[in-house]
Amino acid sequence: MAELPIPDLPPARCSGRFTISTLLGMEEGGRGLYTPTEGSSCDSVQPTQLSSSTLCTRTFGYNTVDVVPAYEHYANSKGVGDPRKGRPSLADLHSILKPDPSRLRTPVSDPQHSNGLPEAGPEAGLEEAEGEPGRDSVPEPVRFGWVKGVMIRCMLNIWGVILYLRLPWITAQAGIALTWLIILMSVTVTTITGLSISAISTNGKVKSGRGTYFLISRSLGPELGGSIGLIFAFANAVAVAMHTVGFAETVRDLLQEHDSLIVDPTNDIRIIGVITVTVLLGISLAGMEWEAKAQILFFLVILVSFINYLVGTVIPATAEKQAKGFFSYRADIFAQNFVPNWRGPEGSFFGLFSIFFPSATGILAGANISGDLKDPAVAIPKGTLMAIFWTTMSYLVLSATIGACVVRDASGSLNDSVAVGSPGCEGLACSFGWNFTACAQQQSCRYGLSNYYQSMSMVSGFGPLITAGIFGATLSSALACLVSAPKVFQCLCKDQLYPLIGFFGKGYGRNSEPIRGYMLTYVIAVGFILIAELNAIAPIISNFFLCSYALINFSCFHASITNSPGWRPSFRYYSKWAALFGAAVSVVIMFLLTWWAALIAFGIVIFLLGYVLYKKPDVNWGSSMQASSYNMALNYSVGLSEVDEHIKNYRQGQLIACLVLTGPPNFRPALVDFVGTFTKNLSLMLCGNVLIGPRKQKMPESRLMADGHTKWLMKRKIKAFYTDVVAEDLRSGVQMLIQAAGLGKMRPNILVLGYKRNWRTASPQSLEDYVGILHDAFDFKYGVCLMRMKEGLNVSRVLQAHVDPTALASEQQASTIFQSKQGKKTIDIYWLFDDGGLTLLIPYLLGRKKRWGKCKIRVFVGGQINRMDEERKA
Repeated sequence: MAELPIPDLPPARCSGRFTISTLLGMEEGGRGLYTPTEGSSCDSVQPTQLSSSTLCTRTFGYNTVDVVPAYEHYANSKGVGDPRKGRPSLADLHSILKPDPSRLRTPVSDPQHSNGLPEAGPEAGLEEAEGEPGRDSVPEPVRFGWVKGVMIRCMLNIWGVILYLRLPWITAQAGIALTWLIILMSVTVTTITGLSISAISTNGKVKSGRGTYFLISRSLGPELGGSIGLIFAFANAVAVAMHTVGFAETVRDLLQEHDSLIVDPTNDIRIIGVITVTVLLGISLAGMEWEAKAQILFFLVILVSFINYLVGTVIPATAEKQAKGFFSYRADIFAQNFVPNWRGPEGSFFGLFSIFFPSATGILAGANISGDLKDPAVAIPKGTLMAIFWTTMSYLVLSATIGACVVRDASGSLNDSVAVGSPGCEGLACSFGWNFTACAQQQSCRYGLSNYYQSMSMVSGFGPLITAGIFGATLSSALACLVSAPKVFQCLCKDQLYPLIGFFGKGYGRNSEPIRGYMLTYVIAVGFILIAELNAIAPIISNFFLCSYALINFSCFHASITNSPGWRPSFRYYSKWAALFGAAVSVVIMFLLTWWAALIAFGIVIFLLGYVLYKKPDVNWGSSMQASSYNMALNYSVGLSEVDEHIKNYRQGQLIACLVLTGPPNFRPALVDFVGTFTKNLSLMLCGNVLIGPRKQKMPESRLMADGHTKWLMKRKIKAFYTDVVAEDLRSGVQMLIQAAGLGKMRPNILVLGYKRNWRTASPQSLEDYVGILHDAFDFKYGVCLMRMKEGLNVSRVLQAHVDPTALASEQQASTIFQSKQGKKTIDIYWLFDDGGLTLLIPYLLGRKKRWGKCKIRVFVGGQINRMDEERKA
C-alpha cells in the first residue's frame, strides 16, 4: 500500500478499533477534516484534504491514500438543500498520488484562542449559514415519523364513510359470517399489497416529493408505472367525492330528522358536499402542518366515538331504542344475523364486496407522502402494517357486536310494543315484546340493520359522539385523498411521460405544494359529488384501486423474479409468490365486481402503455423491465448457440448478419440506409468504426462518440448496433472487428463496405490496406458486399461550412436516396458464380419493403443458355 508523503508533520499513531460507522462519521462530520472519535486516538489531528474527497490518513495504523467510503457516492441521492456529491473520477483518484502542498498545510484552529467561534473562511461561513435558518438558508421542510406520518394517516383513510354508514347495513345483508369473509378477503388483498409496497419502498432511498407512483414506476418502468400513476391519482380524486358524499349524507339525515332540509334529500347532499370539499381544499392549501394537525384531531374524535359505541352496546336498551331494533347482546339475535338475508339490487356477495372494498383502500396514504417522511424505509412498512392490523380488528369487532345487538327490521314506533308470545306476531322481536310484523312484511320498516344507515349512532351511549366520529372519519379520509391525489399527479407531471399535463406539476412553497393539482382534484371531486349516491360511487373506486394494487403486487413479483442485483429490499417479510397471488386475485375480483368497469380500467392502462411504448420517453430508471429484457436477451442468445443453422432460415434472411464499415454512421447515411433496408426486423446489423491513433488519445473520443452514434441510428429508425475499436491502422482495426464483433450465433457473416473512389490519388499503402481487407474477409469466411454510388457515400463534407452549395445539395440528396420510394425502377442482378444464393437473396429482401415493392428484378447469368438447359435436363 502506497504511503502519502506529508512534509513537516509528526508521525501519526492510531490505536483502538476502527469501524465502518467511525469512517462514515468522519466522512459526514469533518468536511474533509479528521475528527477523533470514540474508540480511536491519534496524537496528531493535522487535517488532510485531497482532491475534494475526505481521506482517512490514519486507518489501521498506516498513513494510507485510501478514500473513506461516502454514502452519497452509492445512494445516488442528496439531501434537501445540499449540493449533489458525485463519485470521484479516476483522474481525481490518480491526482491523490500528487498531493498539493497548499492543501496539506491547512491551519488548525486553537480552541484556547478561538472563544468558541468559528474562524472566518468559506467553511465557517457555510456552517454558520446552515446553523441559522434565518440567514440566507433554505428552511427545512416538515418531516413526519411512522406514527403520525403513516399509521395514523392510513388508519384515518381506512376508517372512512363505509365504517359508520355501510358496515352495519352490509352485516344485515350478508350476515356476520359472510361479512367477516368480505372483510378478510379485502384485508388479504391489502395486506399482500402492504407487504409488496413495504418491500418496494425499502429497496433504496425514496426521494423527496415522491410517493406511490414513484415506487411503482421506478420498479416497473415508465410504461406500466406511468399508466398506473394516472389511474391511482384519479382514484384518489374520486375517493374524495365518496367520503365527502358520506359526510353530506349524514348532515342531510340530521337535517331531515329536524325537518330542516335545504331543498330536497338529493340536492342537499350536493350542496353540502360542494361546500365541504371547498373547506377541505382550503385546509390542504394551508400546508402540510395544518393538514397533519387536523388529522390528529380527527383521529382522537374517532377513538372517542368507538369507545362510546362499545359502551352503548352494554347499556340496557331503552324503550325508544328497542322500538328501533336494539336489544343489547342477545344470542338469538347473533344467530339470526349470522346468516345472510339478501335484499335490494345490491343484494349479492360481490355487490356488497364492491361497496365495502373502498374502506380498505387507505393503505397507501403514508406511501403517497413518502417524501415528507423522516425515514420512509422504516416508516412505510411499520406504519402501514400496523394500520391494517388495528383497522381490521375494529371492522371485525364492529360487525360482530352490532350483529349481536340489533335486529334487521324495526318500525321505530313505541306503539308496536306487545306482550311476549302475542298471537299473530312474527319475527325474532316478538320474543322481546315488540311486533314489527306489519312493516317487515310490507318492507316499509325505517329502522333496523337492513334499513337504517345510522344504526351505530342509535346503539351508542351518546349519539352525537358517533355523529362526530362520522364527521371525523369522512373528513379525514377525504382530506387524506385530497392531499394524496395532487402529489401523485405532480410526480407524474414532472416525469413528462404524457403531454398536456406538465402545467399541473408546478410546486409552490418550501414543500413544493402542487396547488394546480389541488385545483384539478377539486374539480374532479365536485363532478362526482354531483352524483350524490354513495352506493354508485364506491364500485367505481373499487375497480381503480384493485387495478392499482394488482400493478403494485406485480411490480414486486417482477422485480423478485428477475433476480436483479438492484433488487435488495431491507424489508424481508414478503414473498414473490404471495405478490403474484395478490395481483391475480385483484384482477379476478375486478371482473367479478363489475366486468365492464374492469374492461374500461384495463383499456385505459393498455392505451397509456401503448402511448409510452410508442413515444419512448428519454428516461432510465433501472426498472425490473430493463433487467427482464436483459435476462431474456441473454437466455435467447445462449439458447441460440444450441440451434443448428438451416437453409430455410438463410433463405428468409434470418441468418444474414452484416458488419458495415461505416466509420461514423452519419458520414455514410446511404450505406446505412441501404443495408438497414434488408436487415430491418430480420437480421443483425453492426456499424463498425476504426479510430486510428494512440489509445490514450482515442479512448475518450470513443466513449463520447458511442452514445451519439447510437442515438443517430435510433432517430433514423435503423435497427443496428454501433461498435468501434482503436487501432494503429485501418486494416488491423477491421481485423479486430471481423474477429471480435458479435456474440455467439449473433455474429456477422457479411462484410459491407463502400467502393474506394480515389484509386489514382491514394497512397500505395492505402490501396494495399483496402485490398487486404477484402482478402481478410474471405480468409475469415465472410461474404463481401461492395456498394458504389455515383455521388459517393461519404457526406462528411456536409457537416463543414466551406462546402460548395451545389455539391452540398447533391450530397444531401444522395444521403437520403434510400429513404424515399424507389418507384418503378429495375434491379439488375449479375449472377456470375455460385455464391450460395446471396446475390439473389439481397434483392429479394429489398423487394419485400414497400419503398422497393414496385421495382422489377432482372437476373443476368453468364455462359451459354443451350449448355445450361442441357445441364438442367441431365
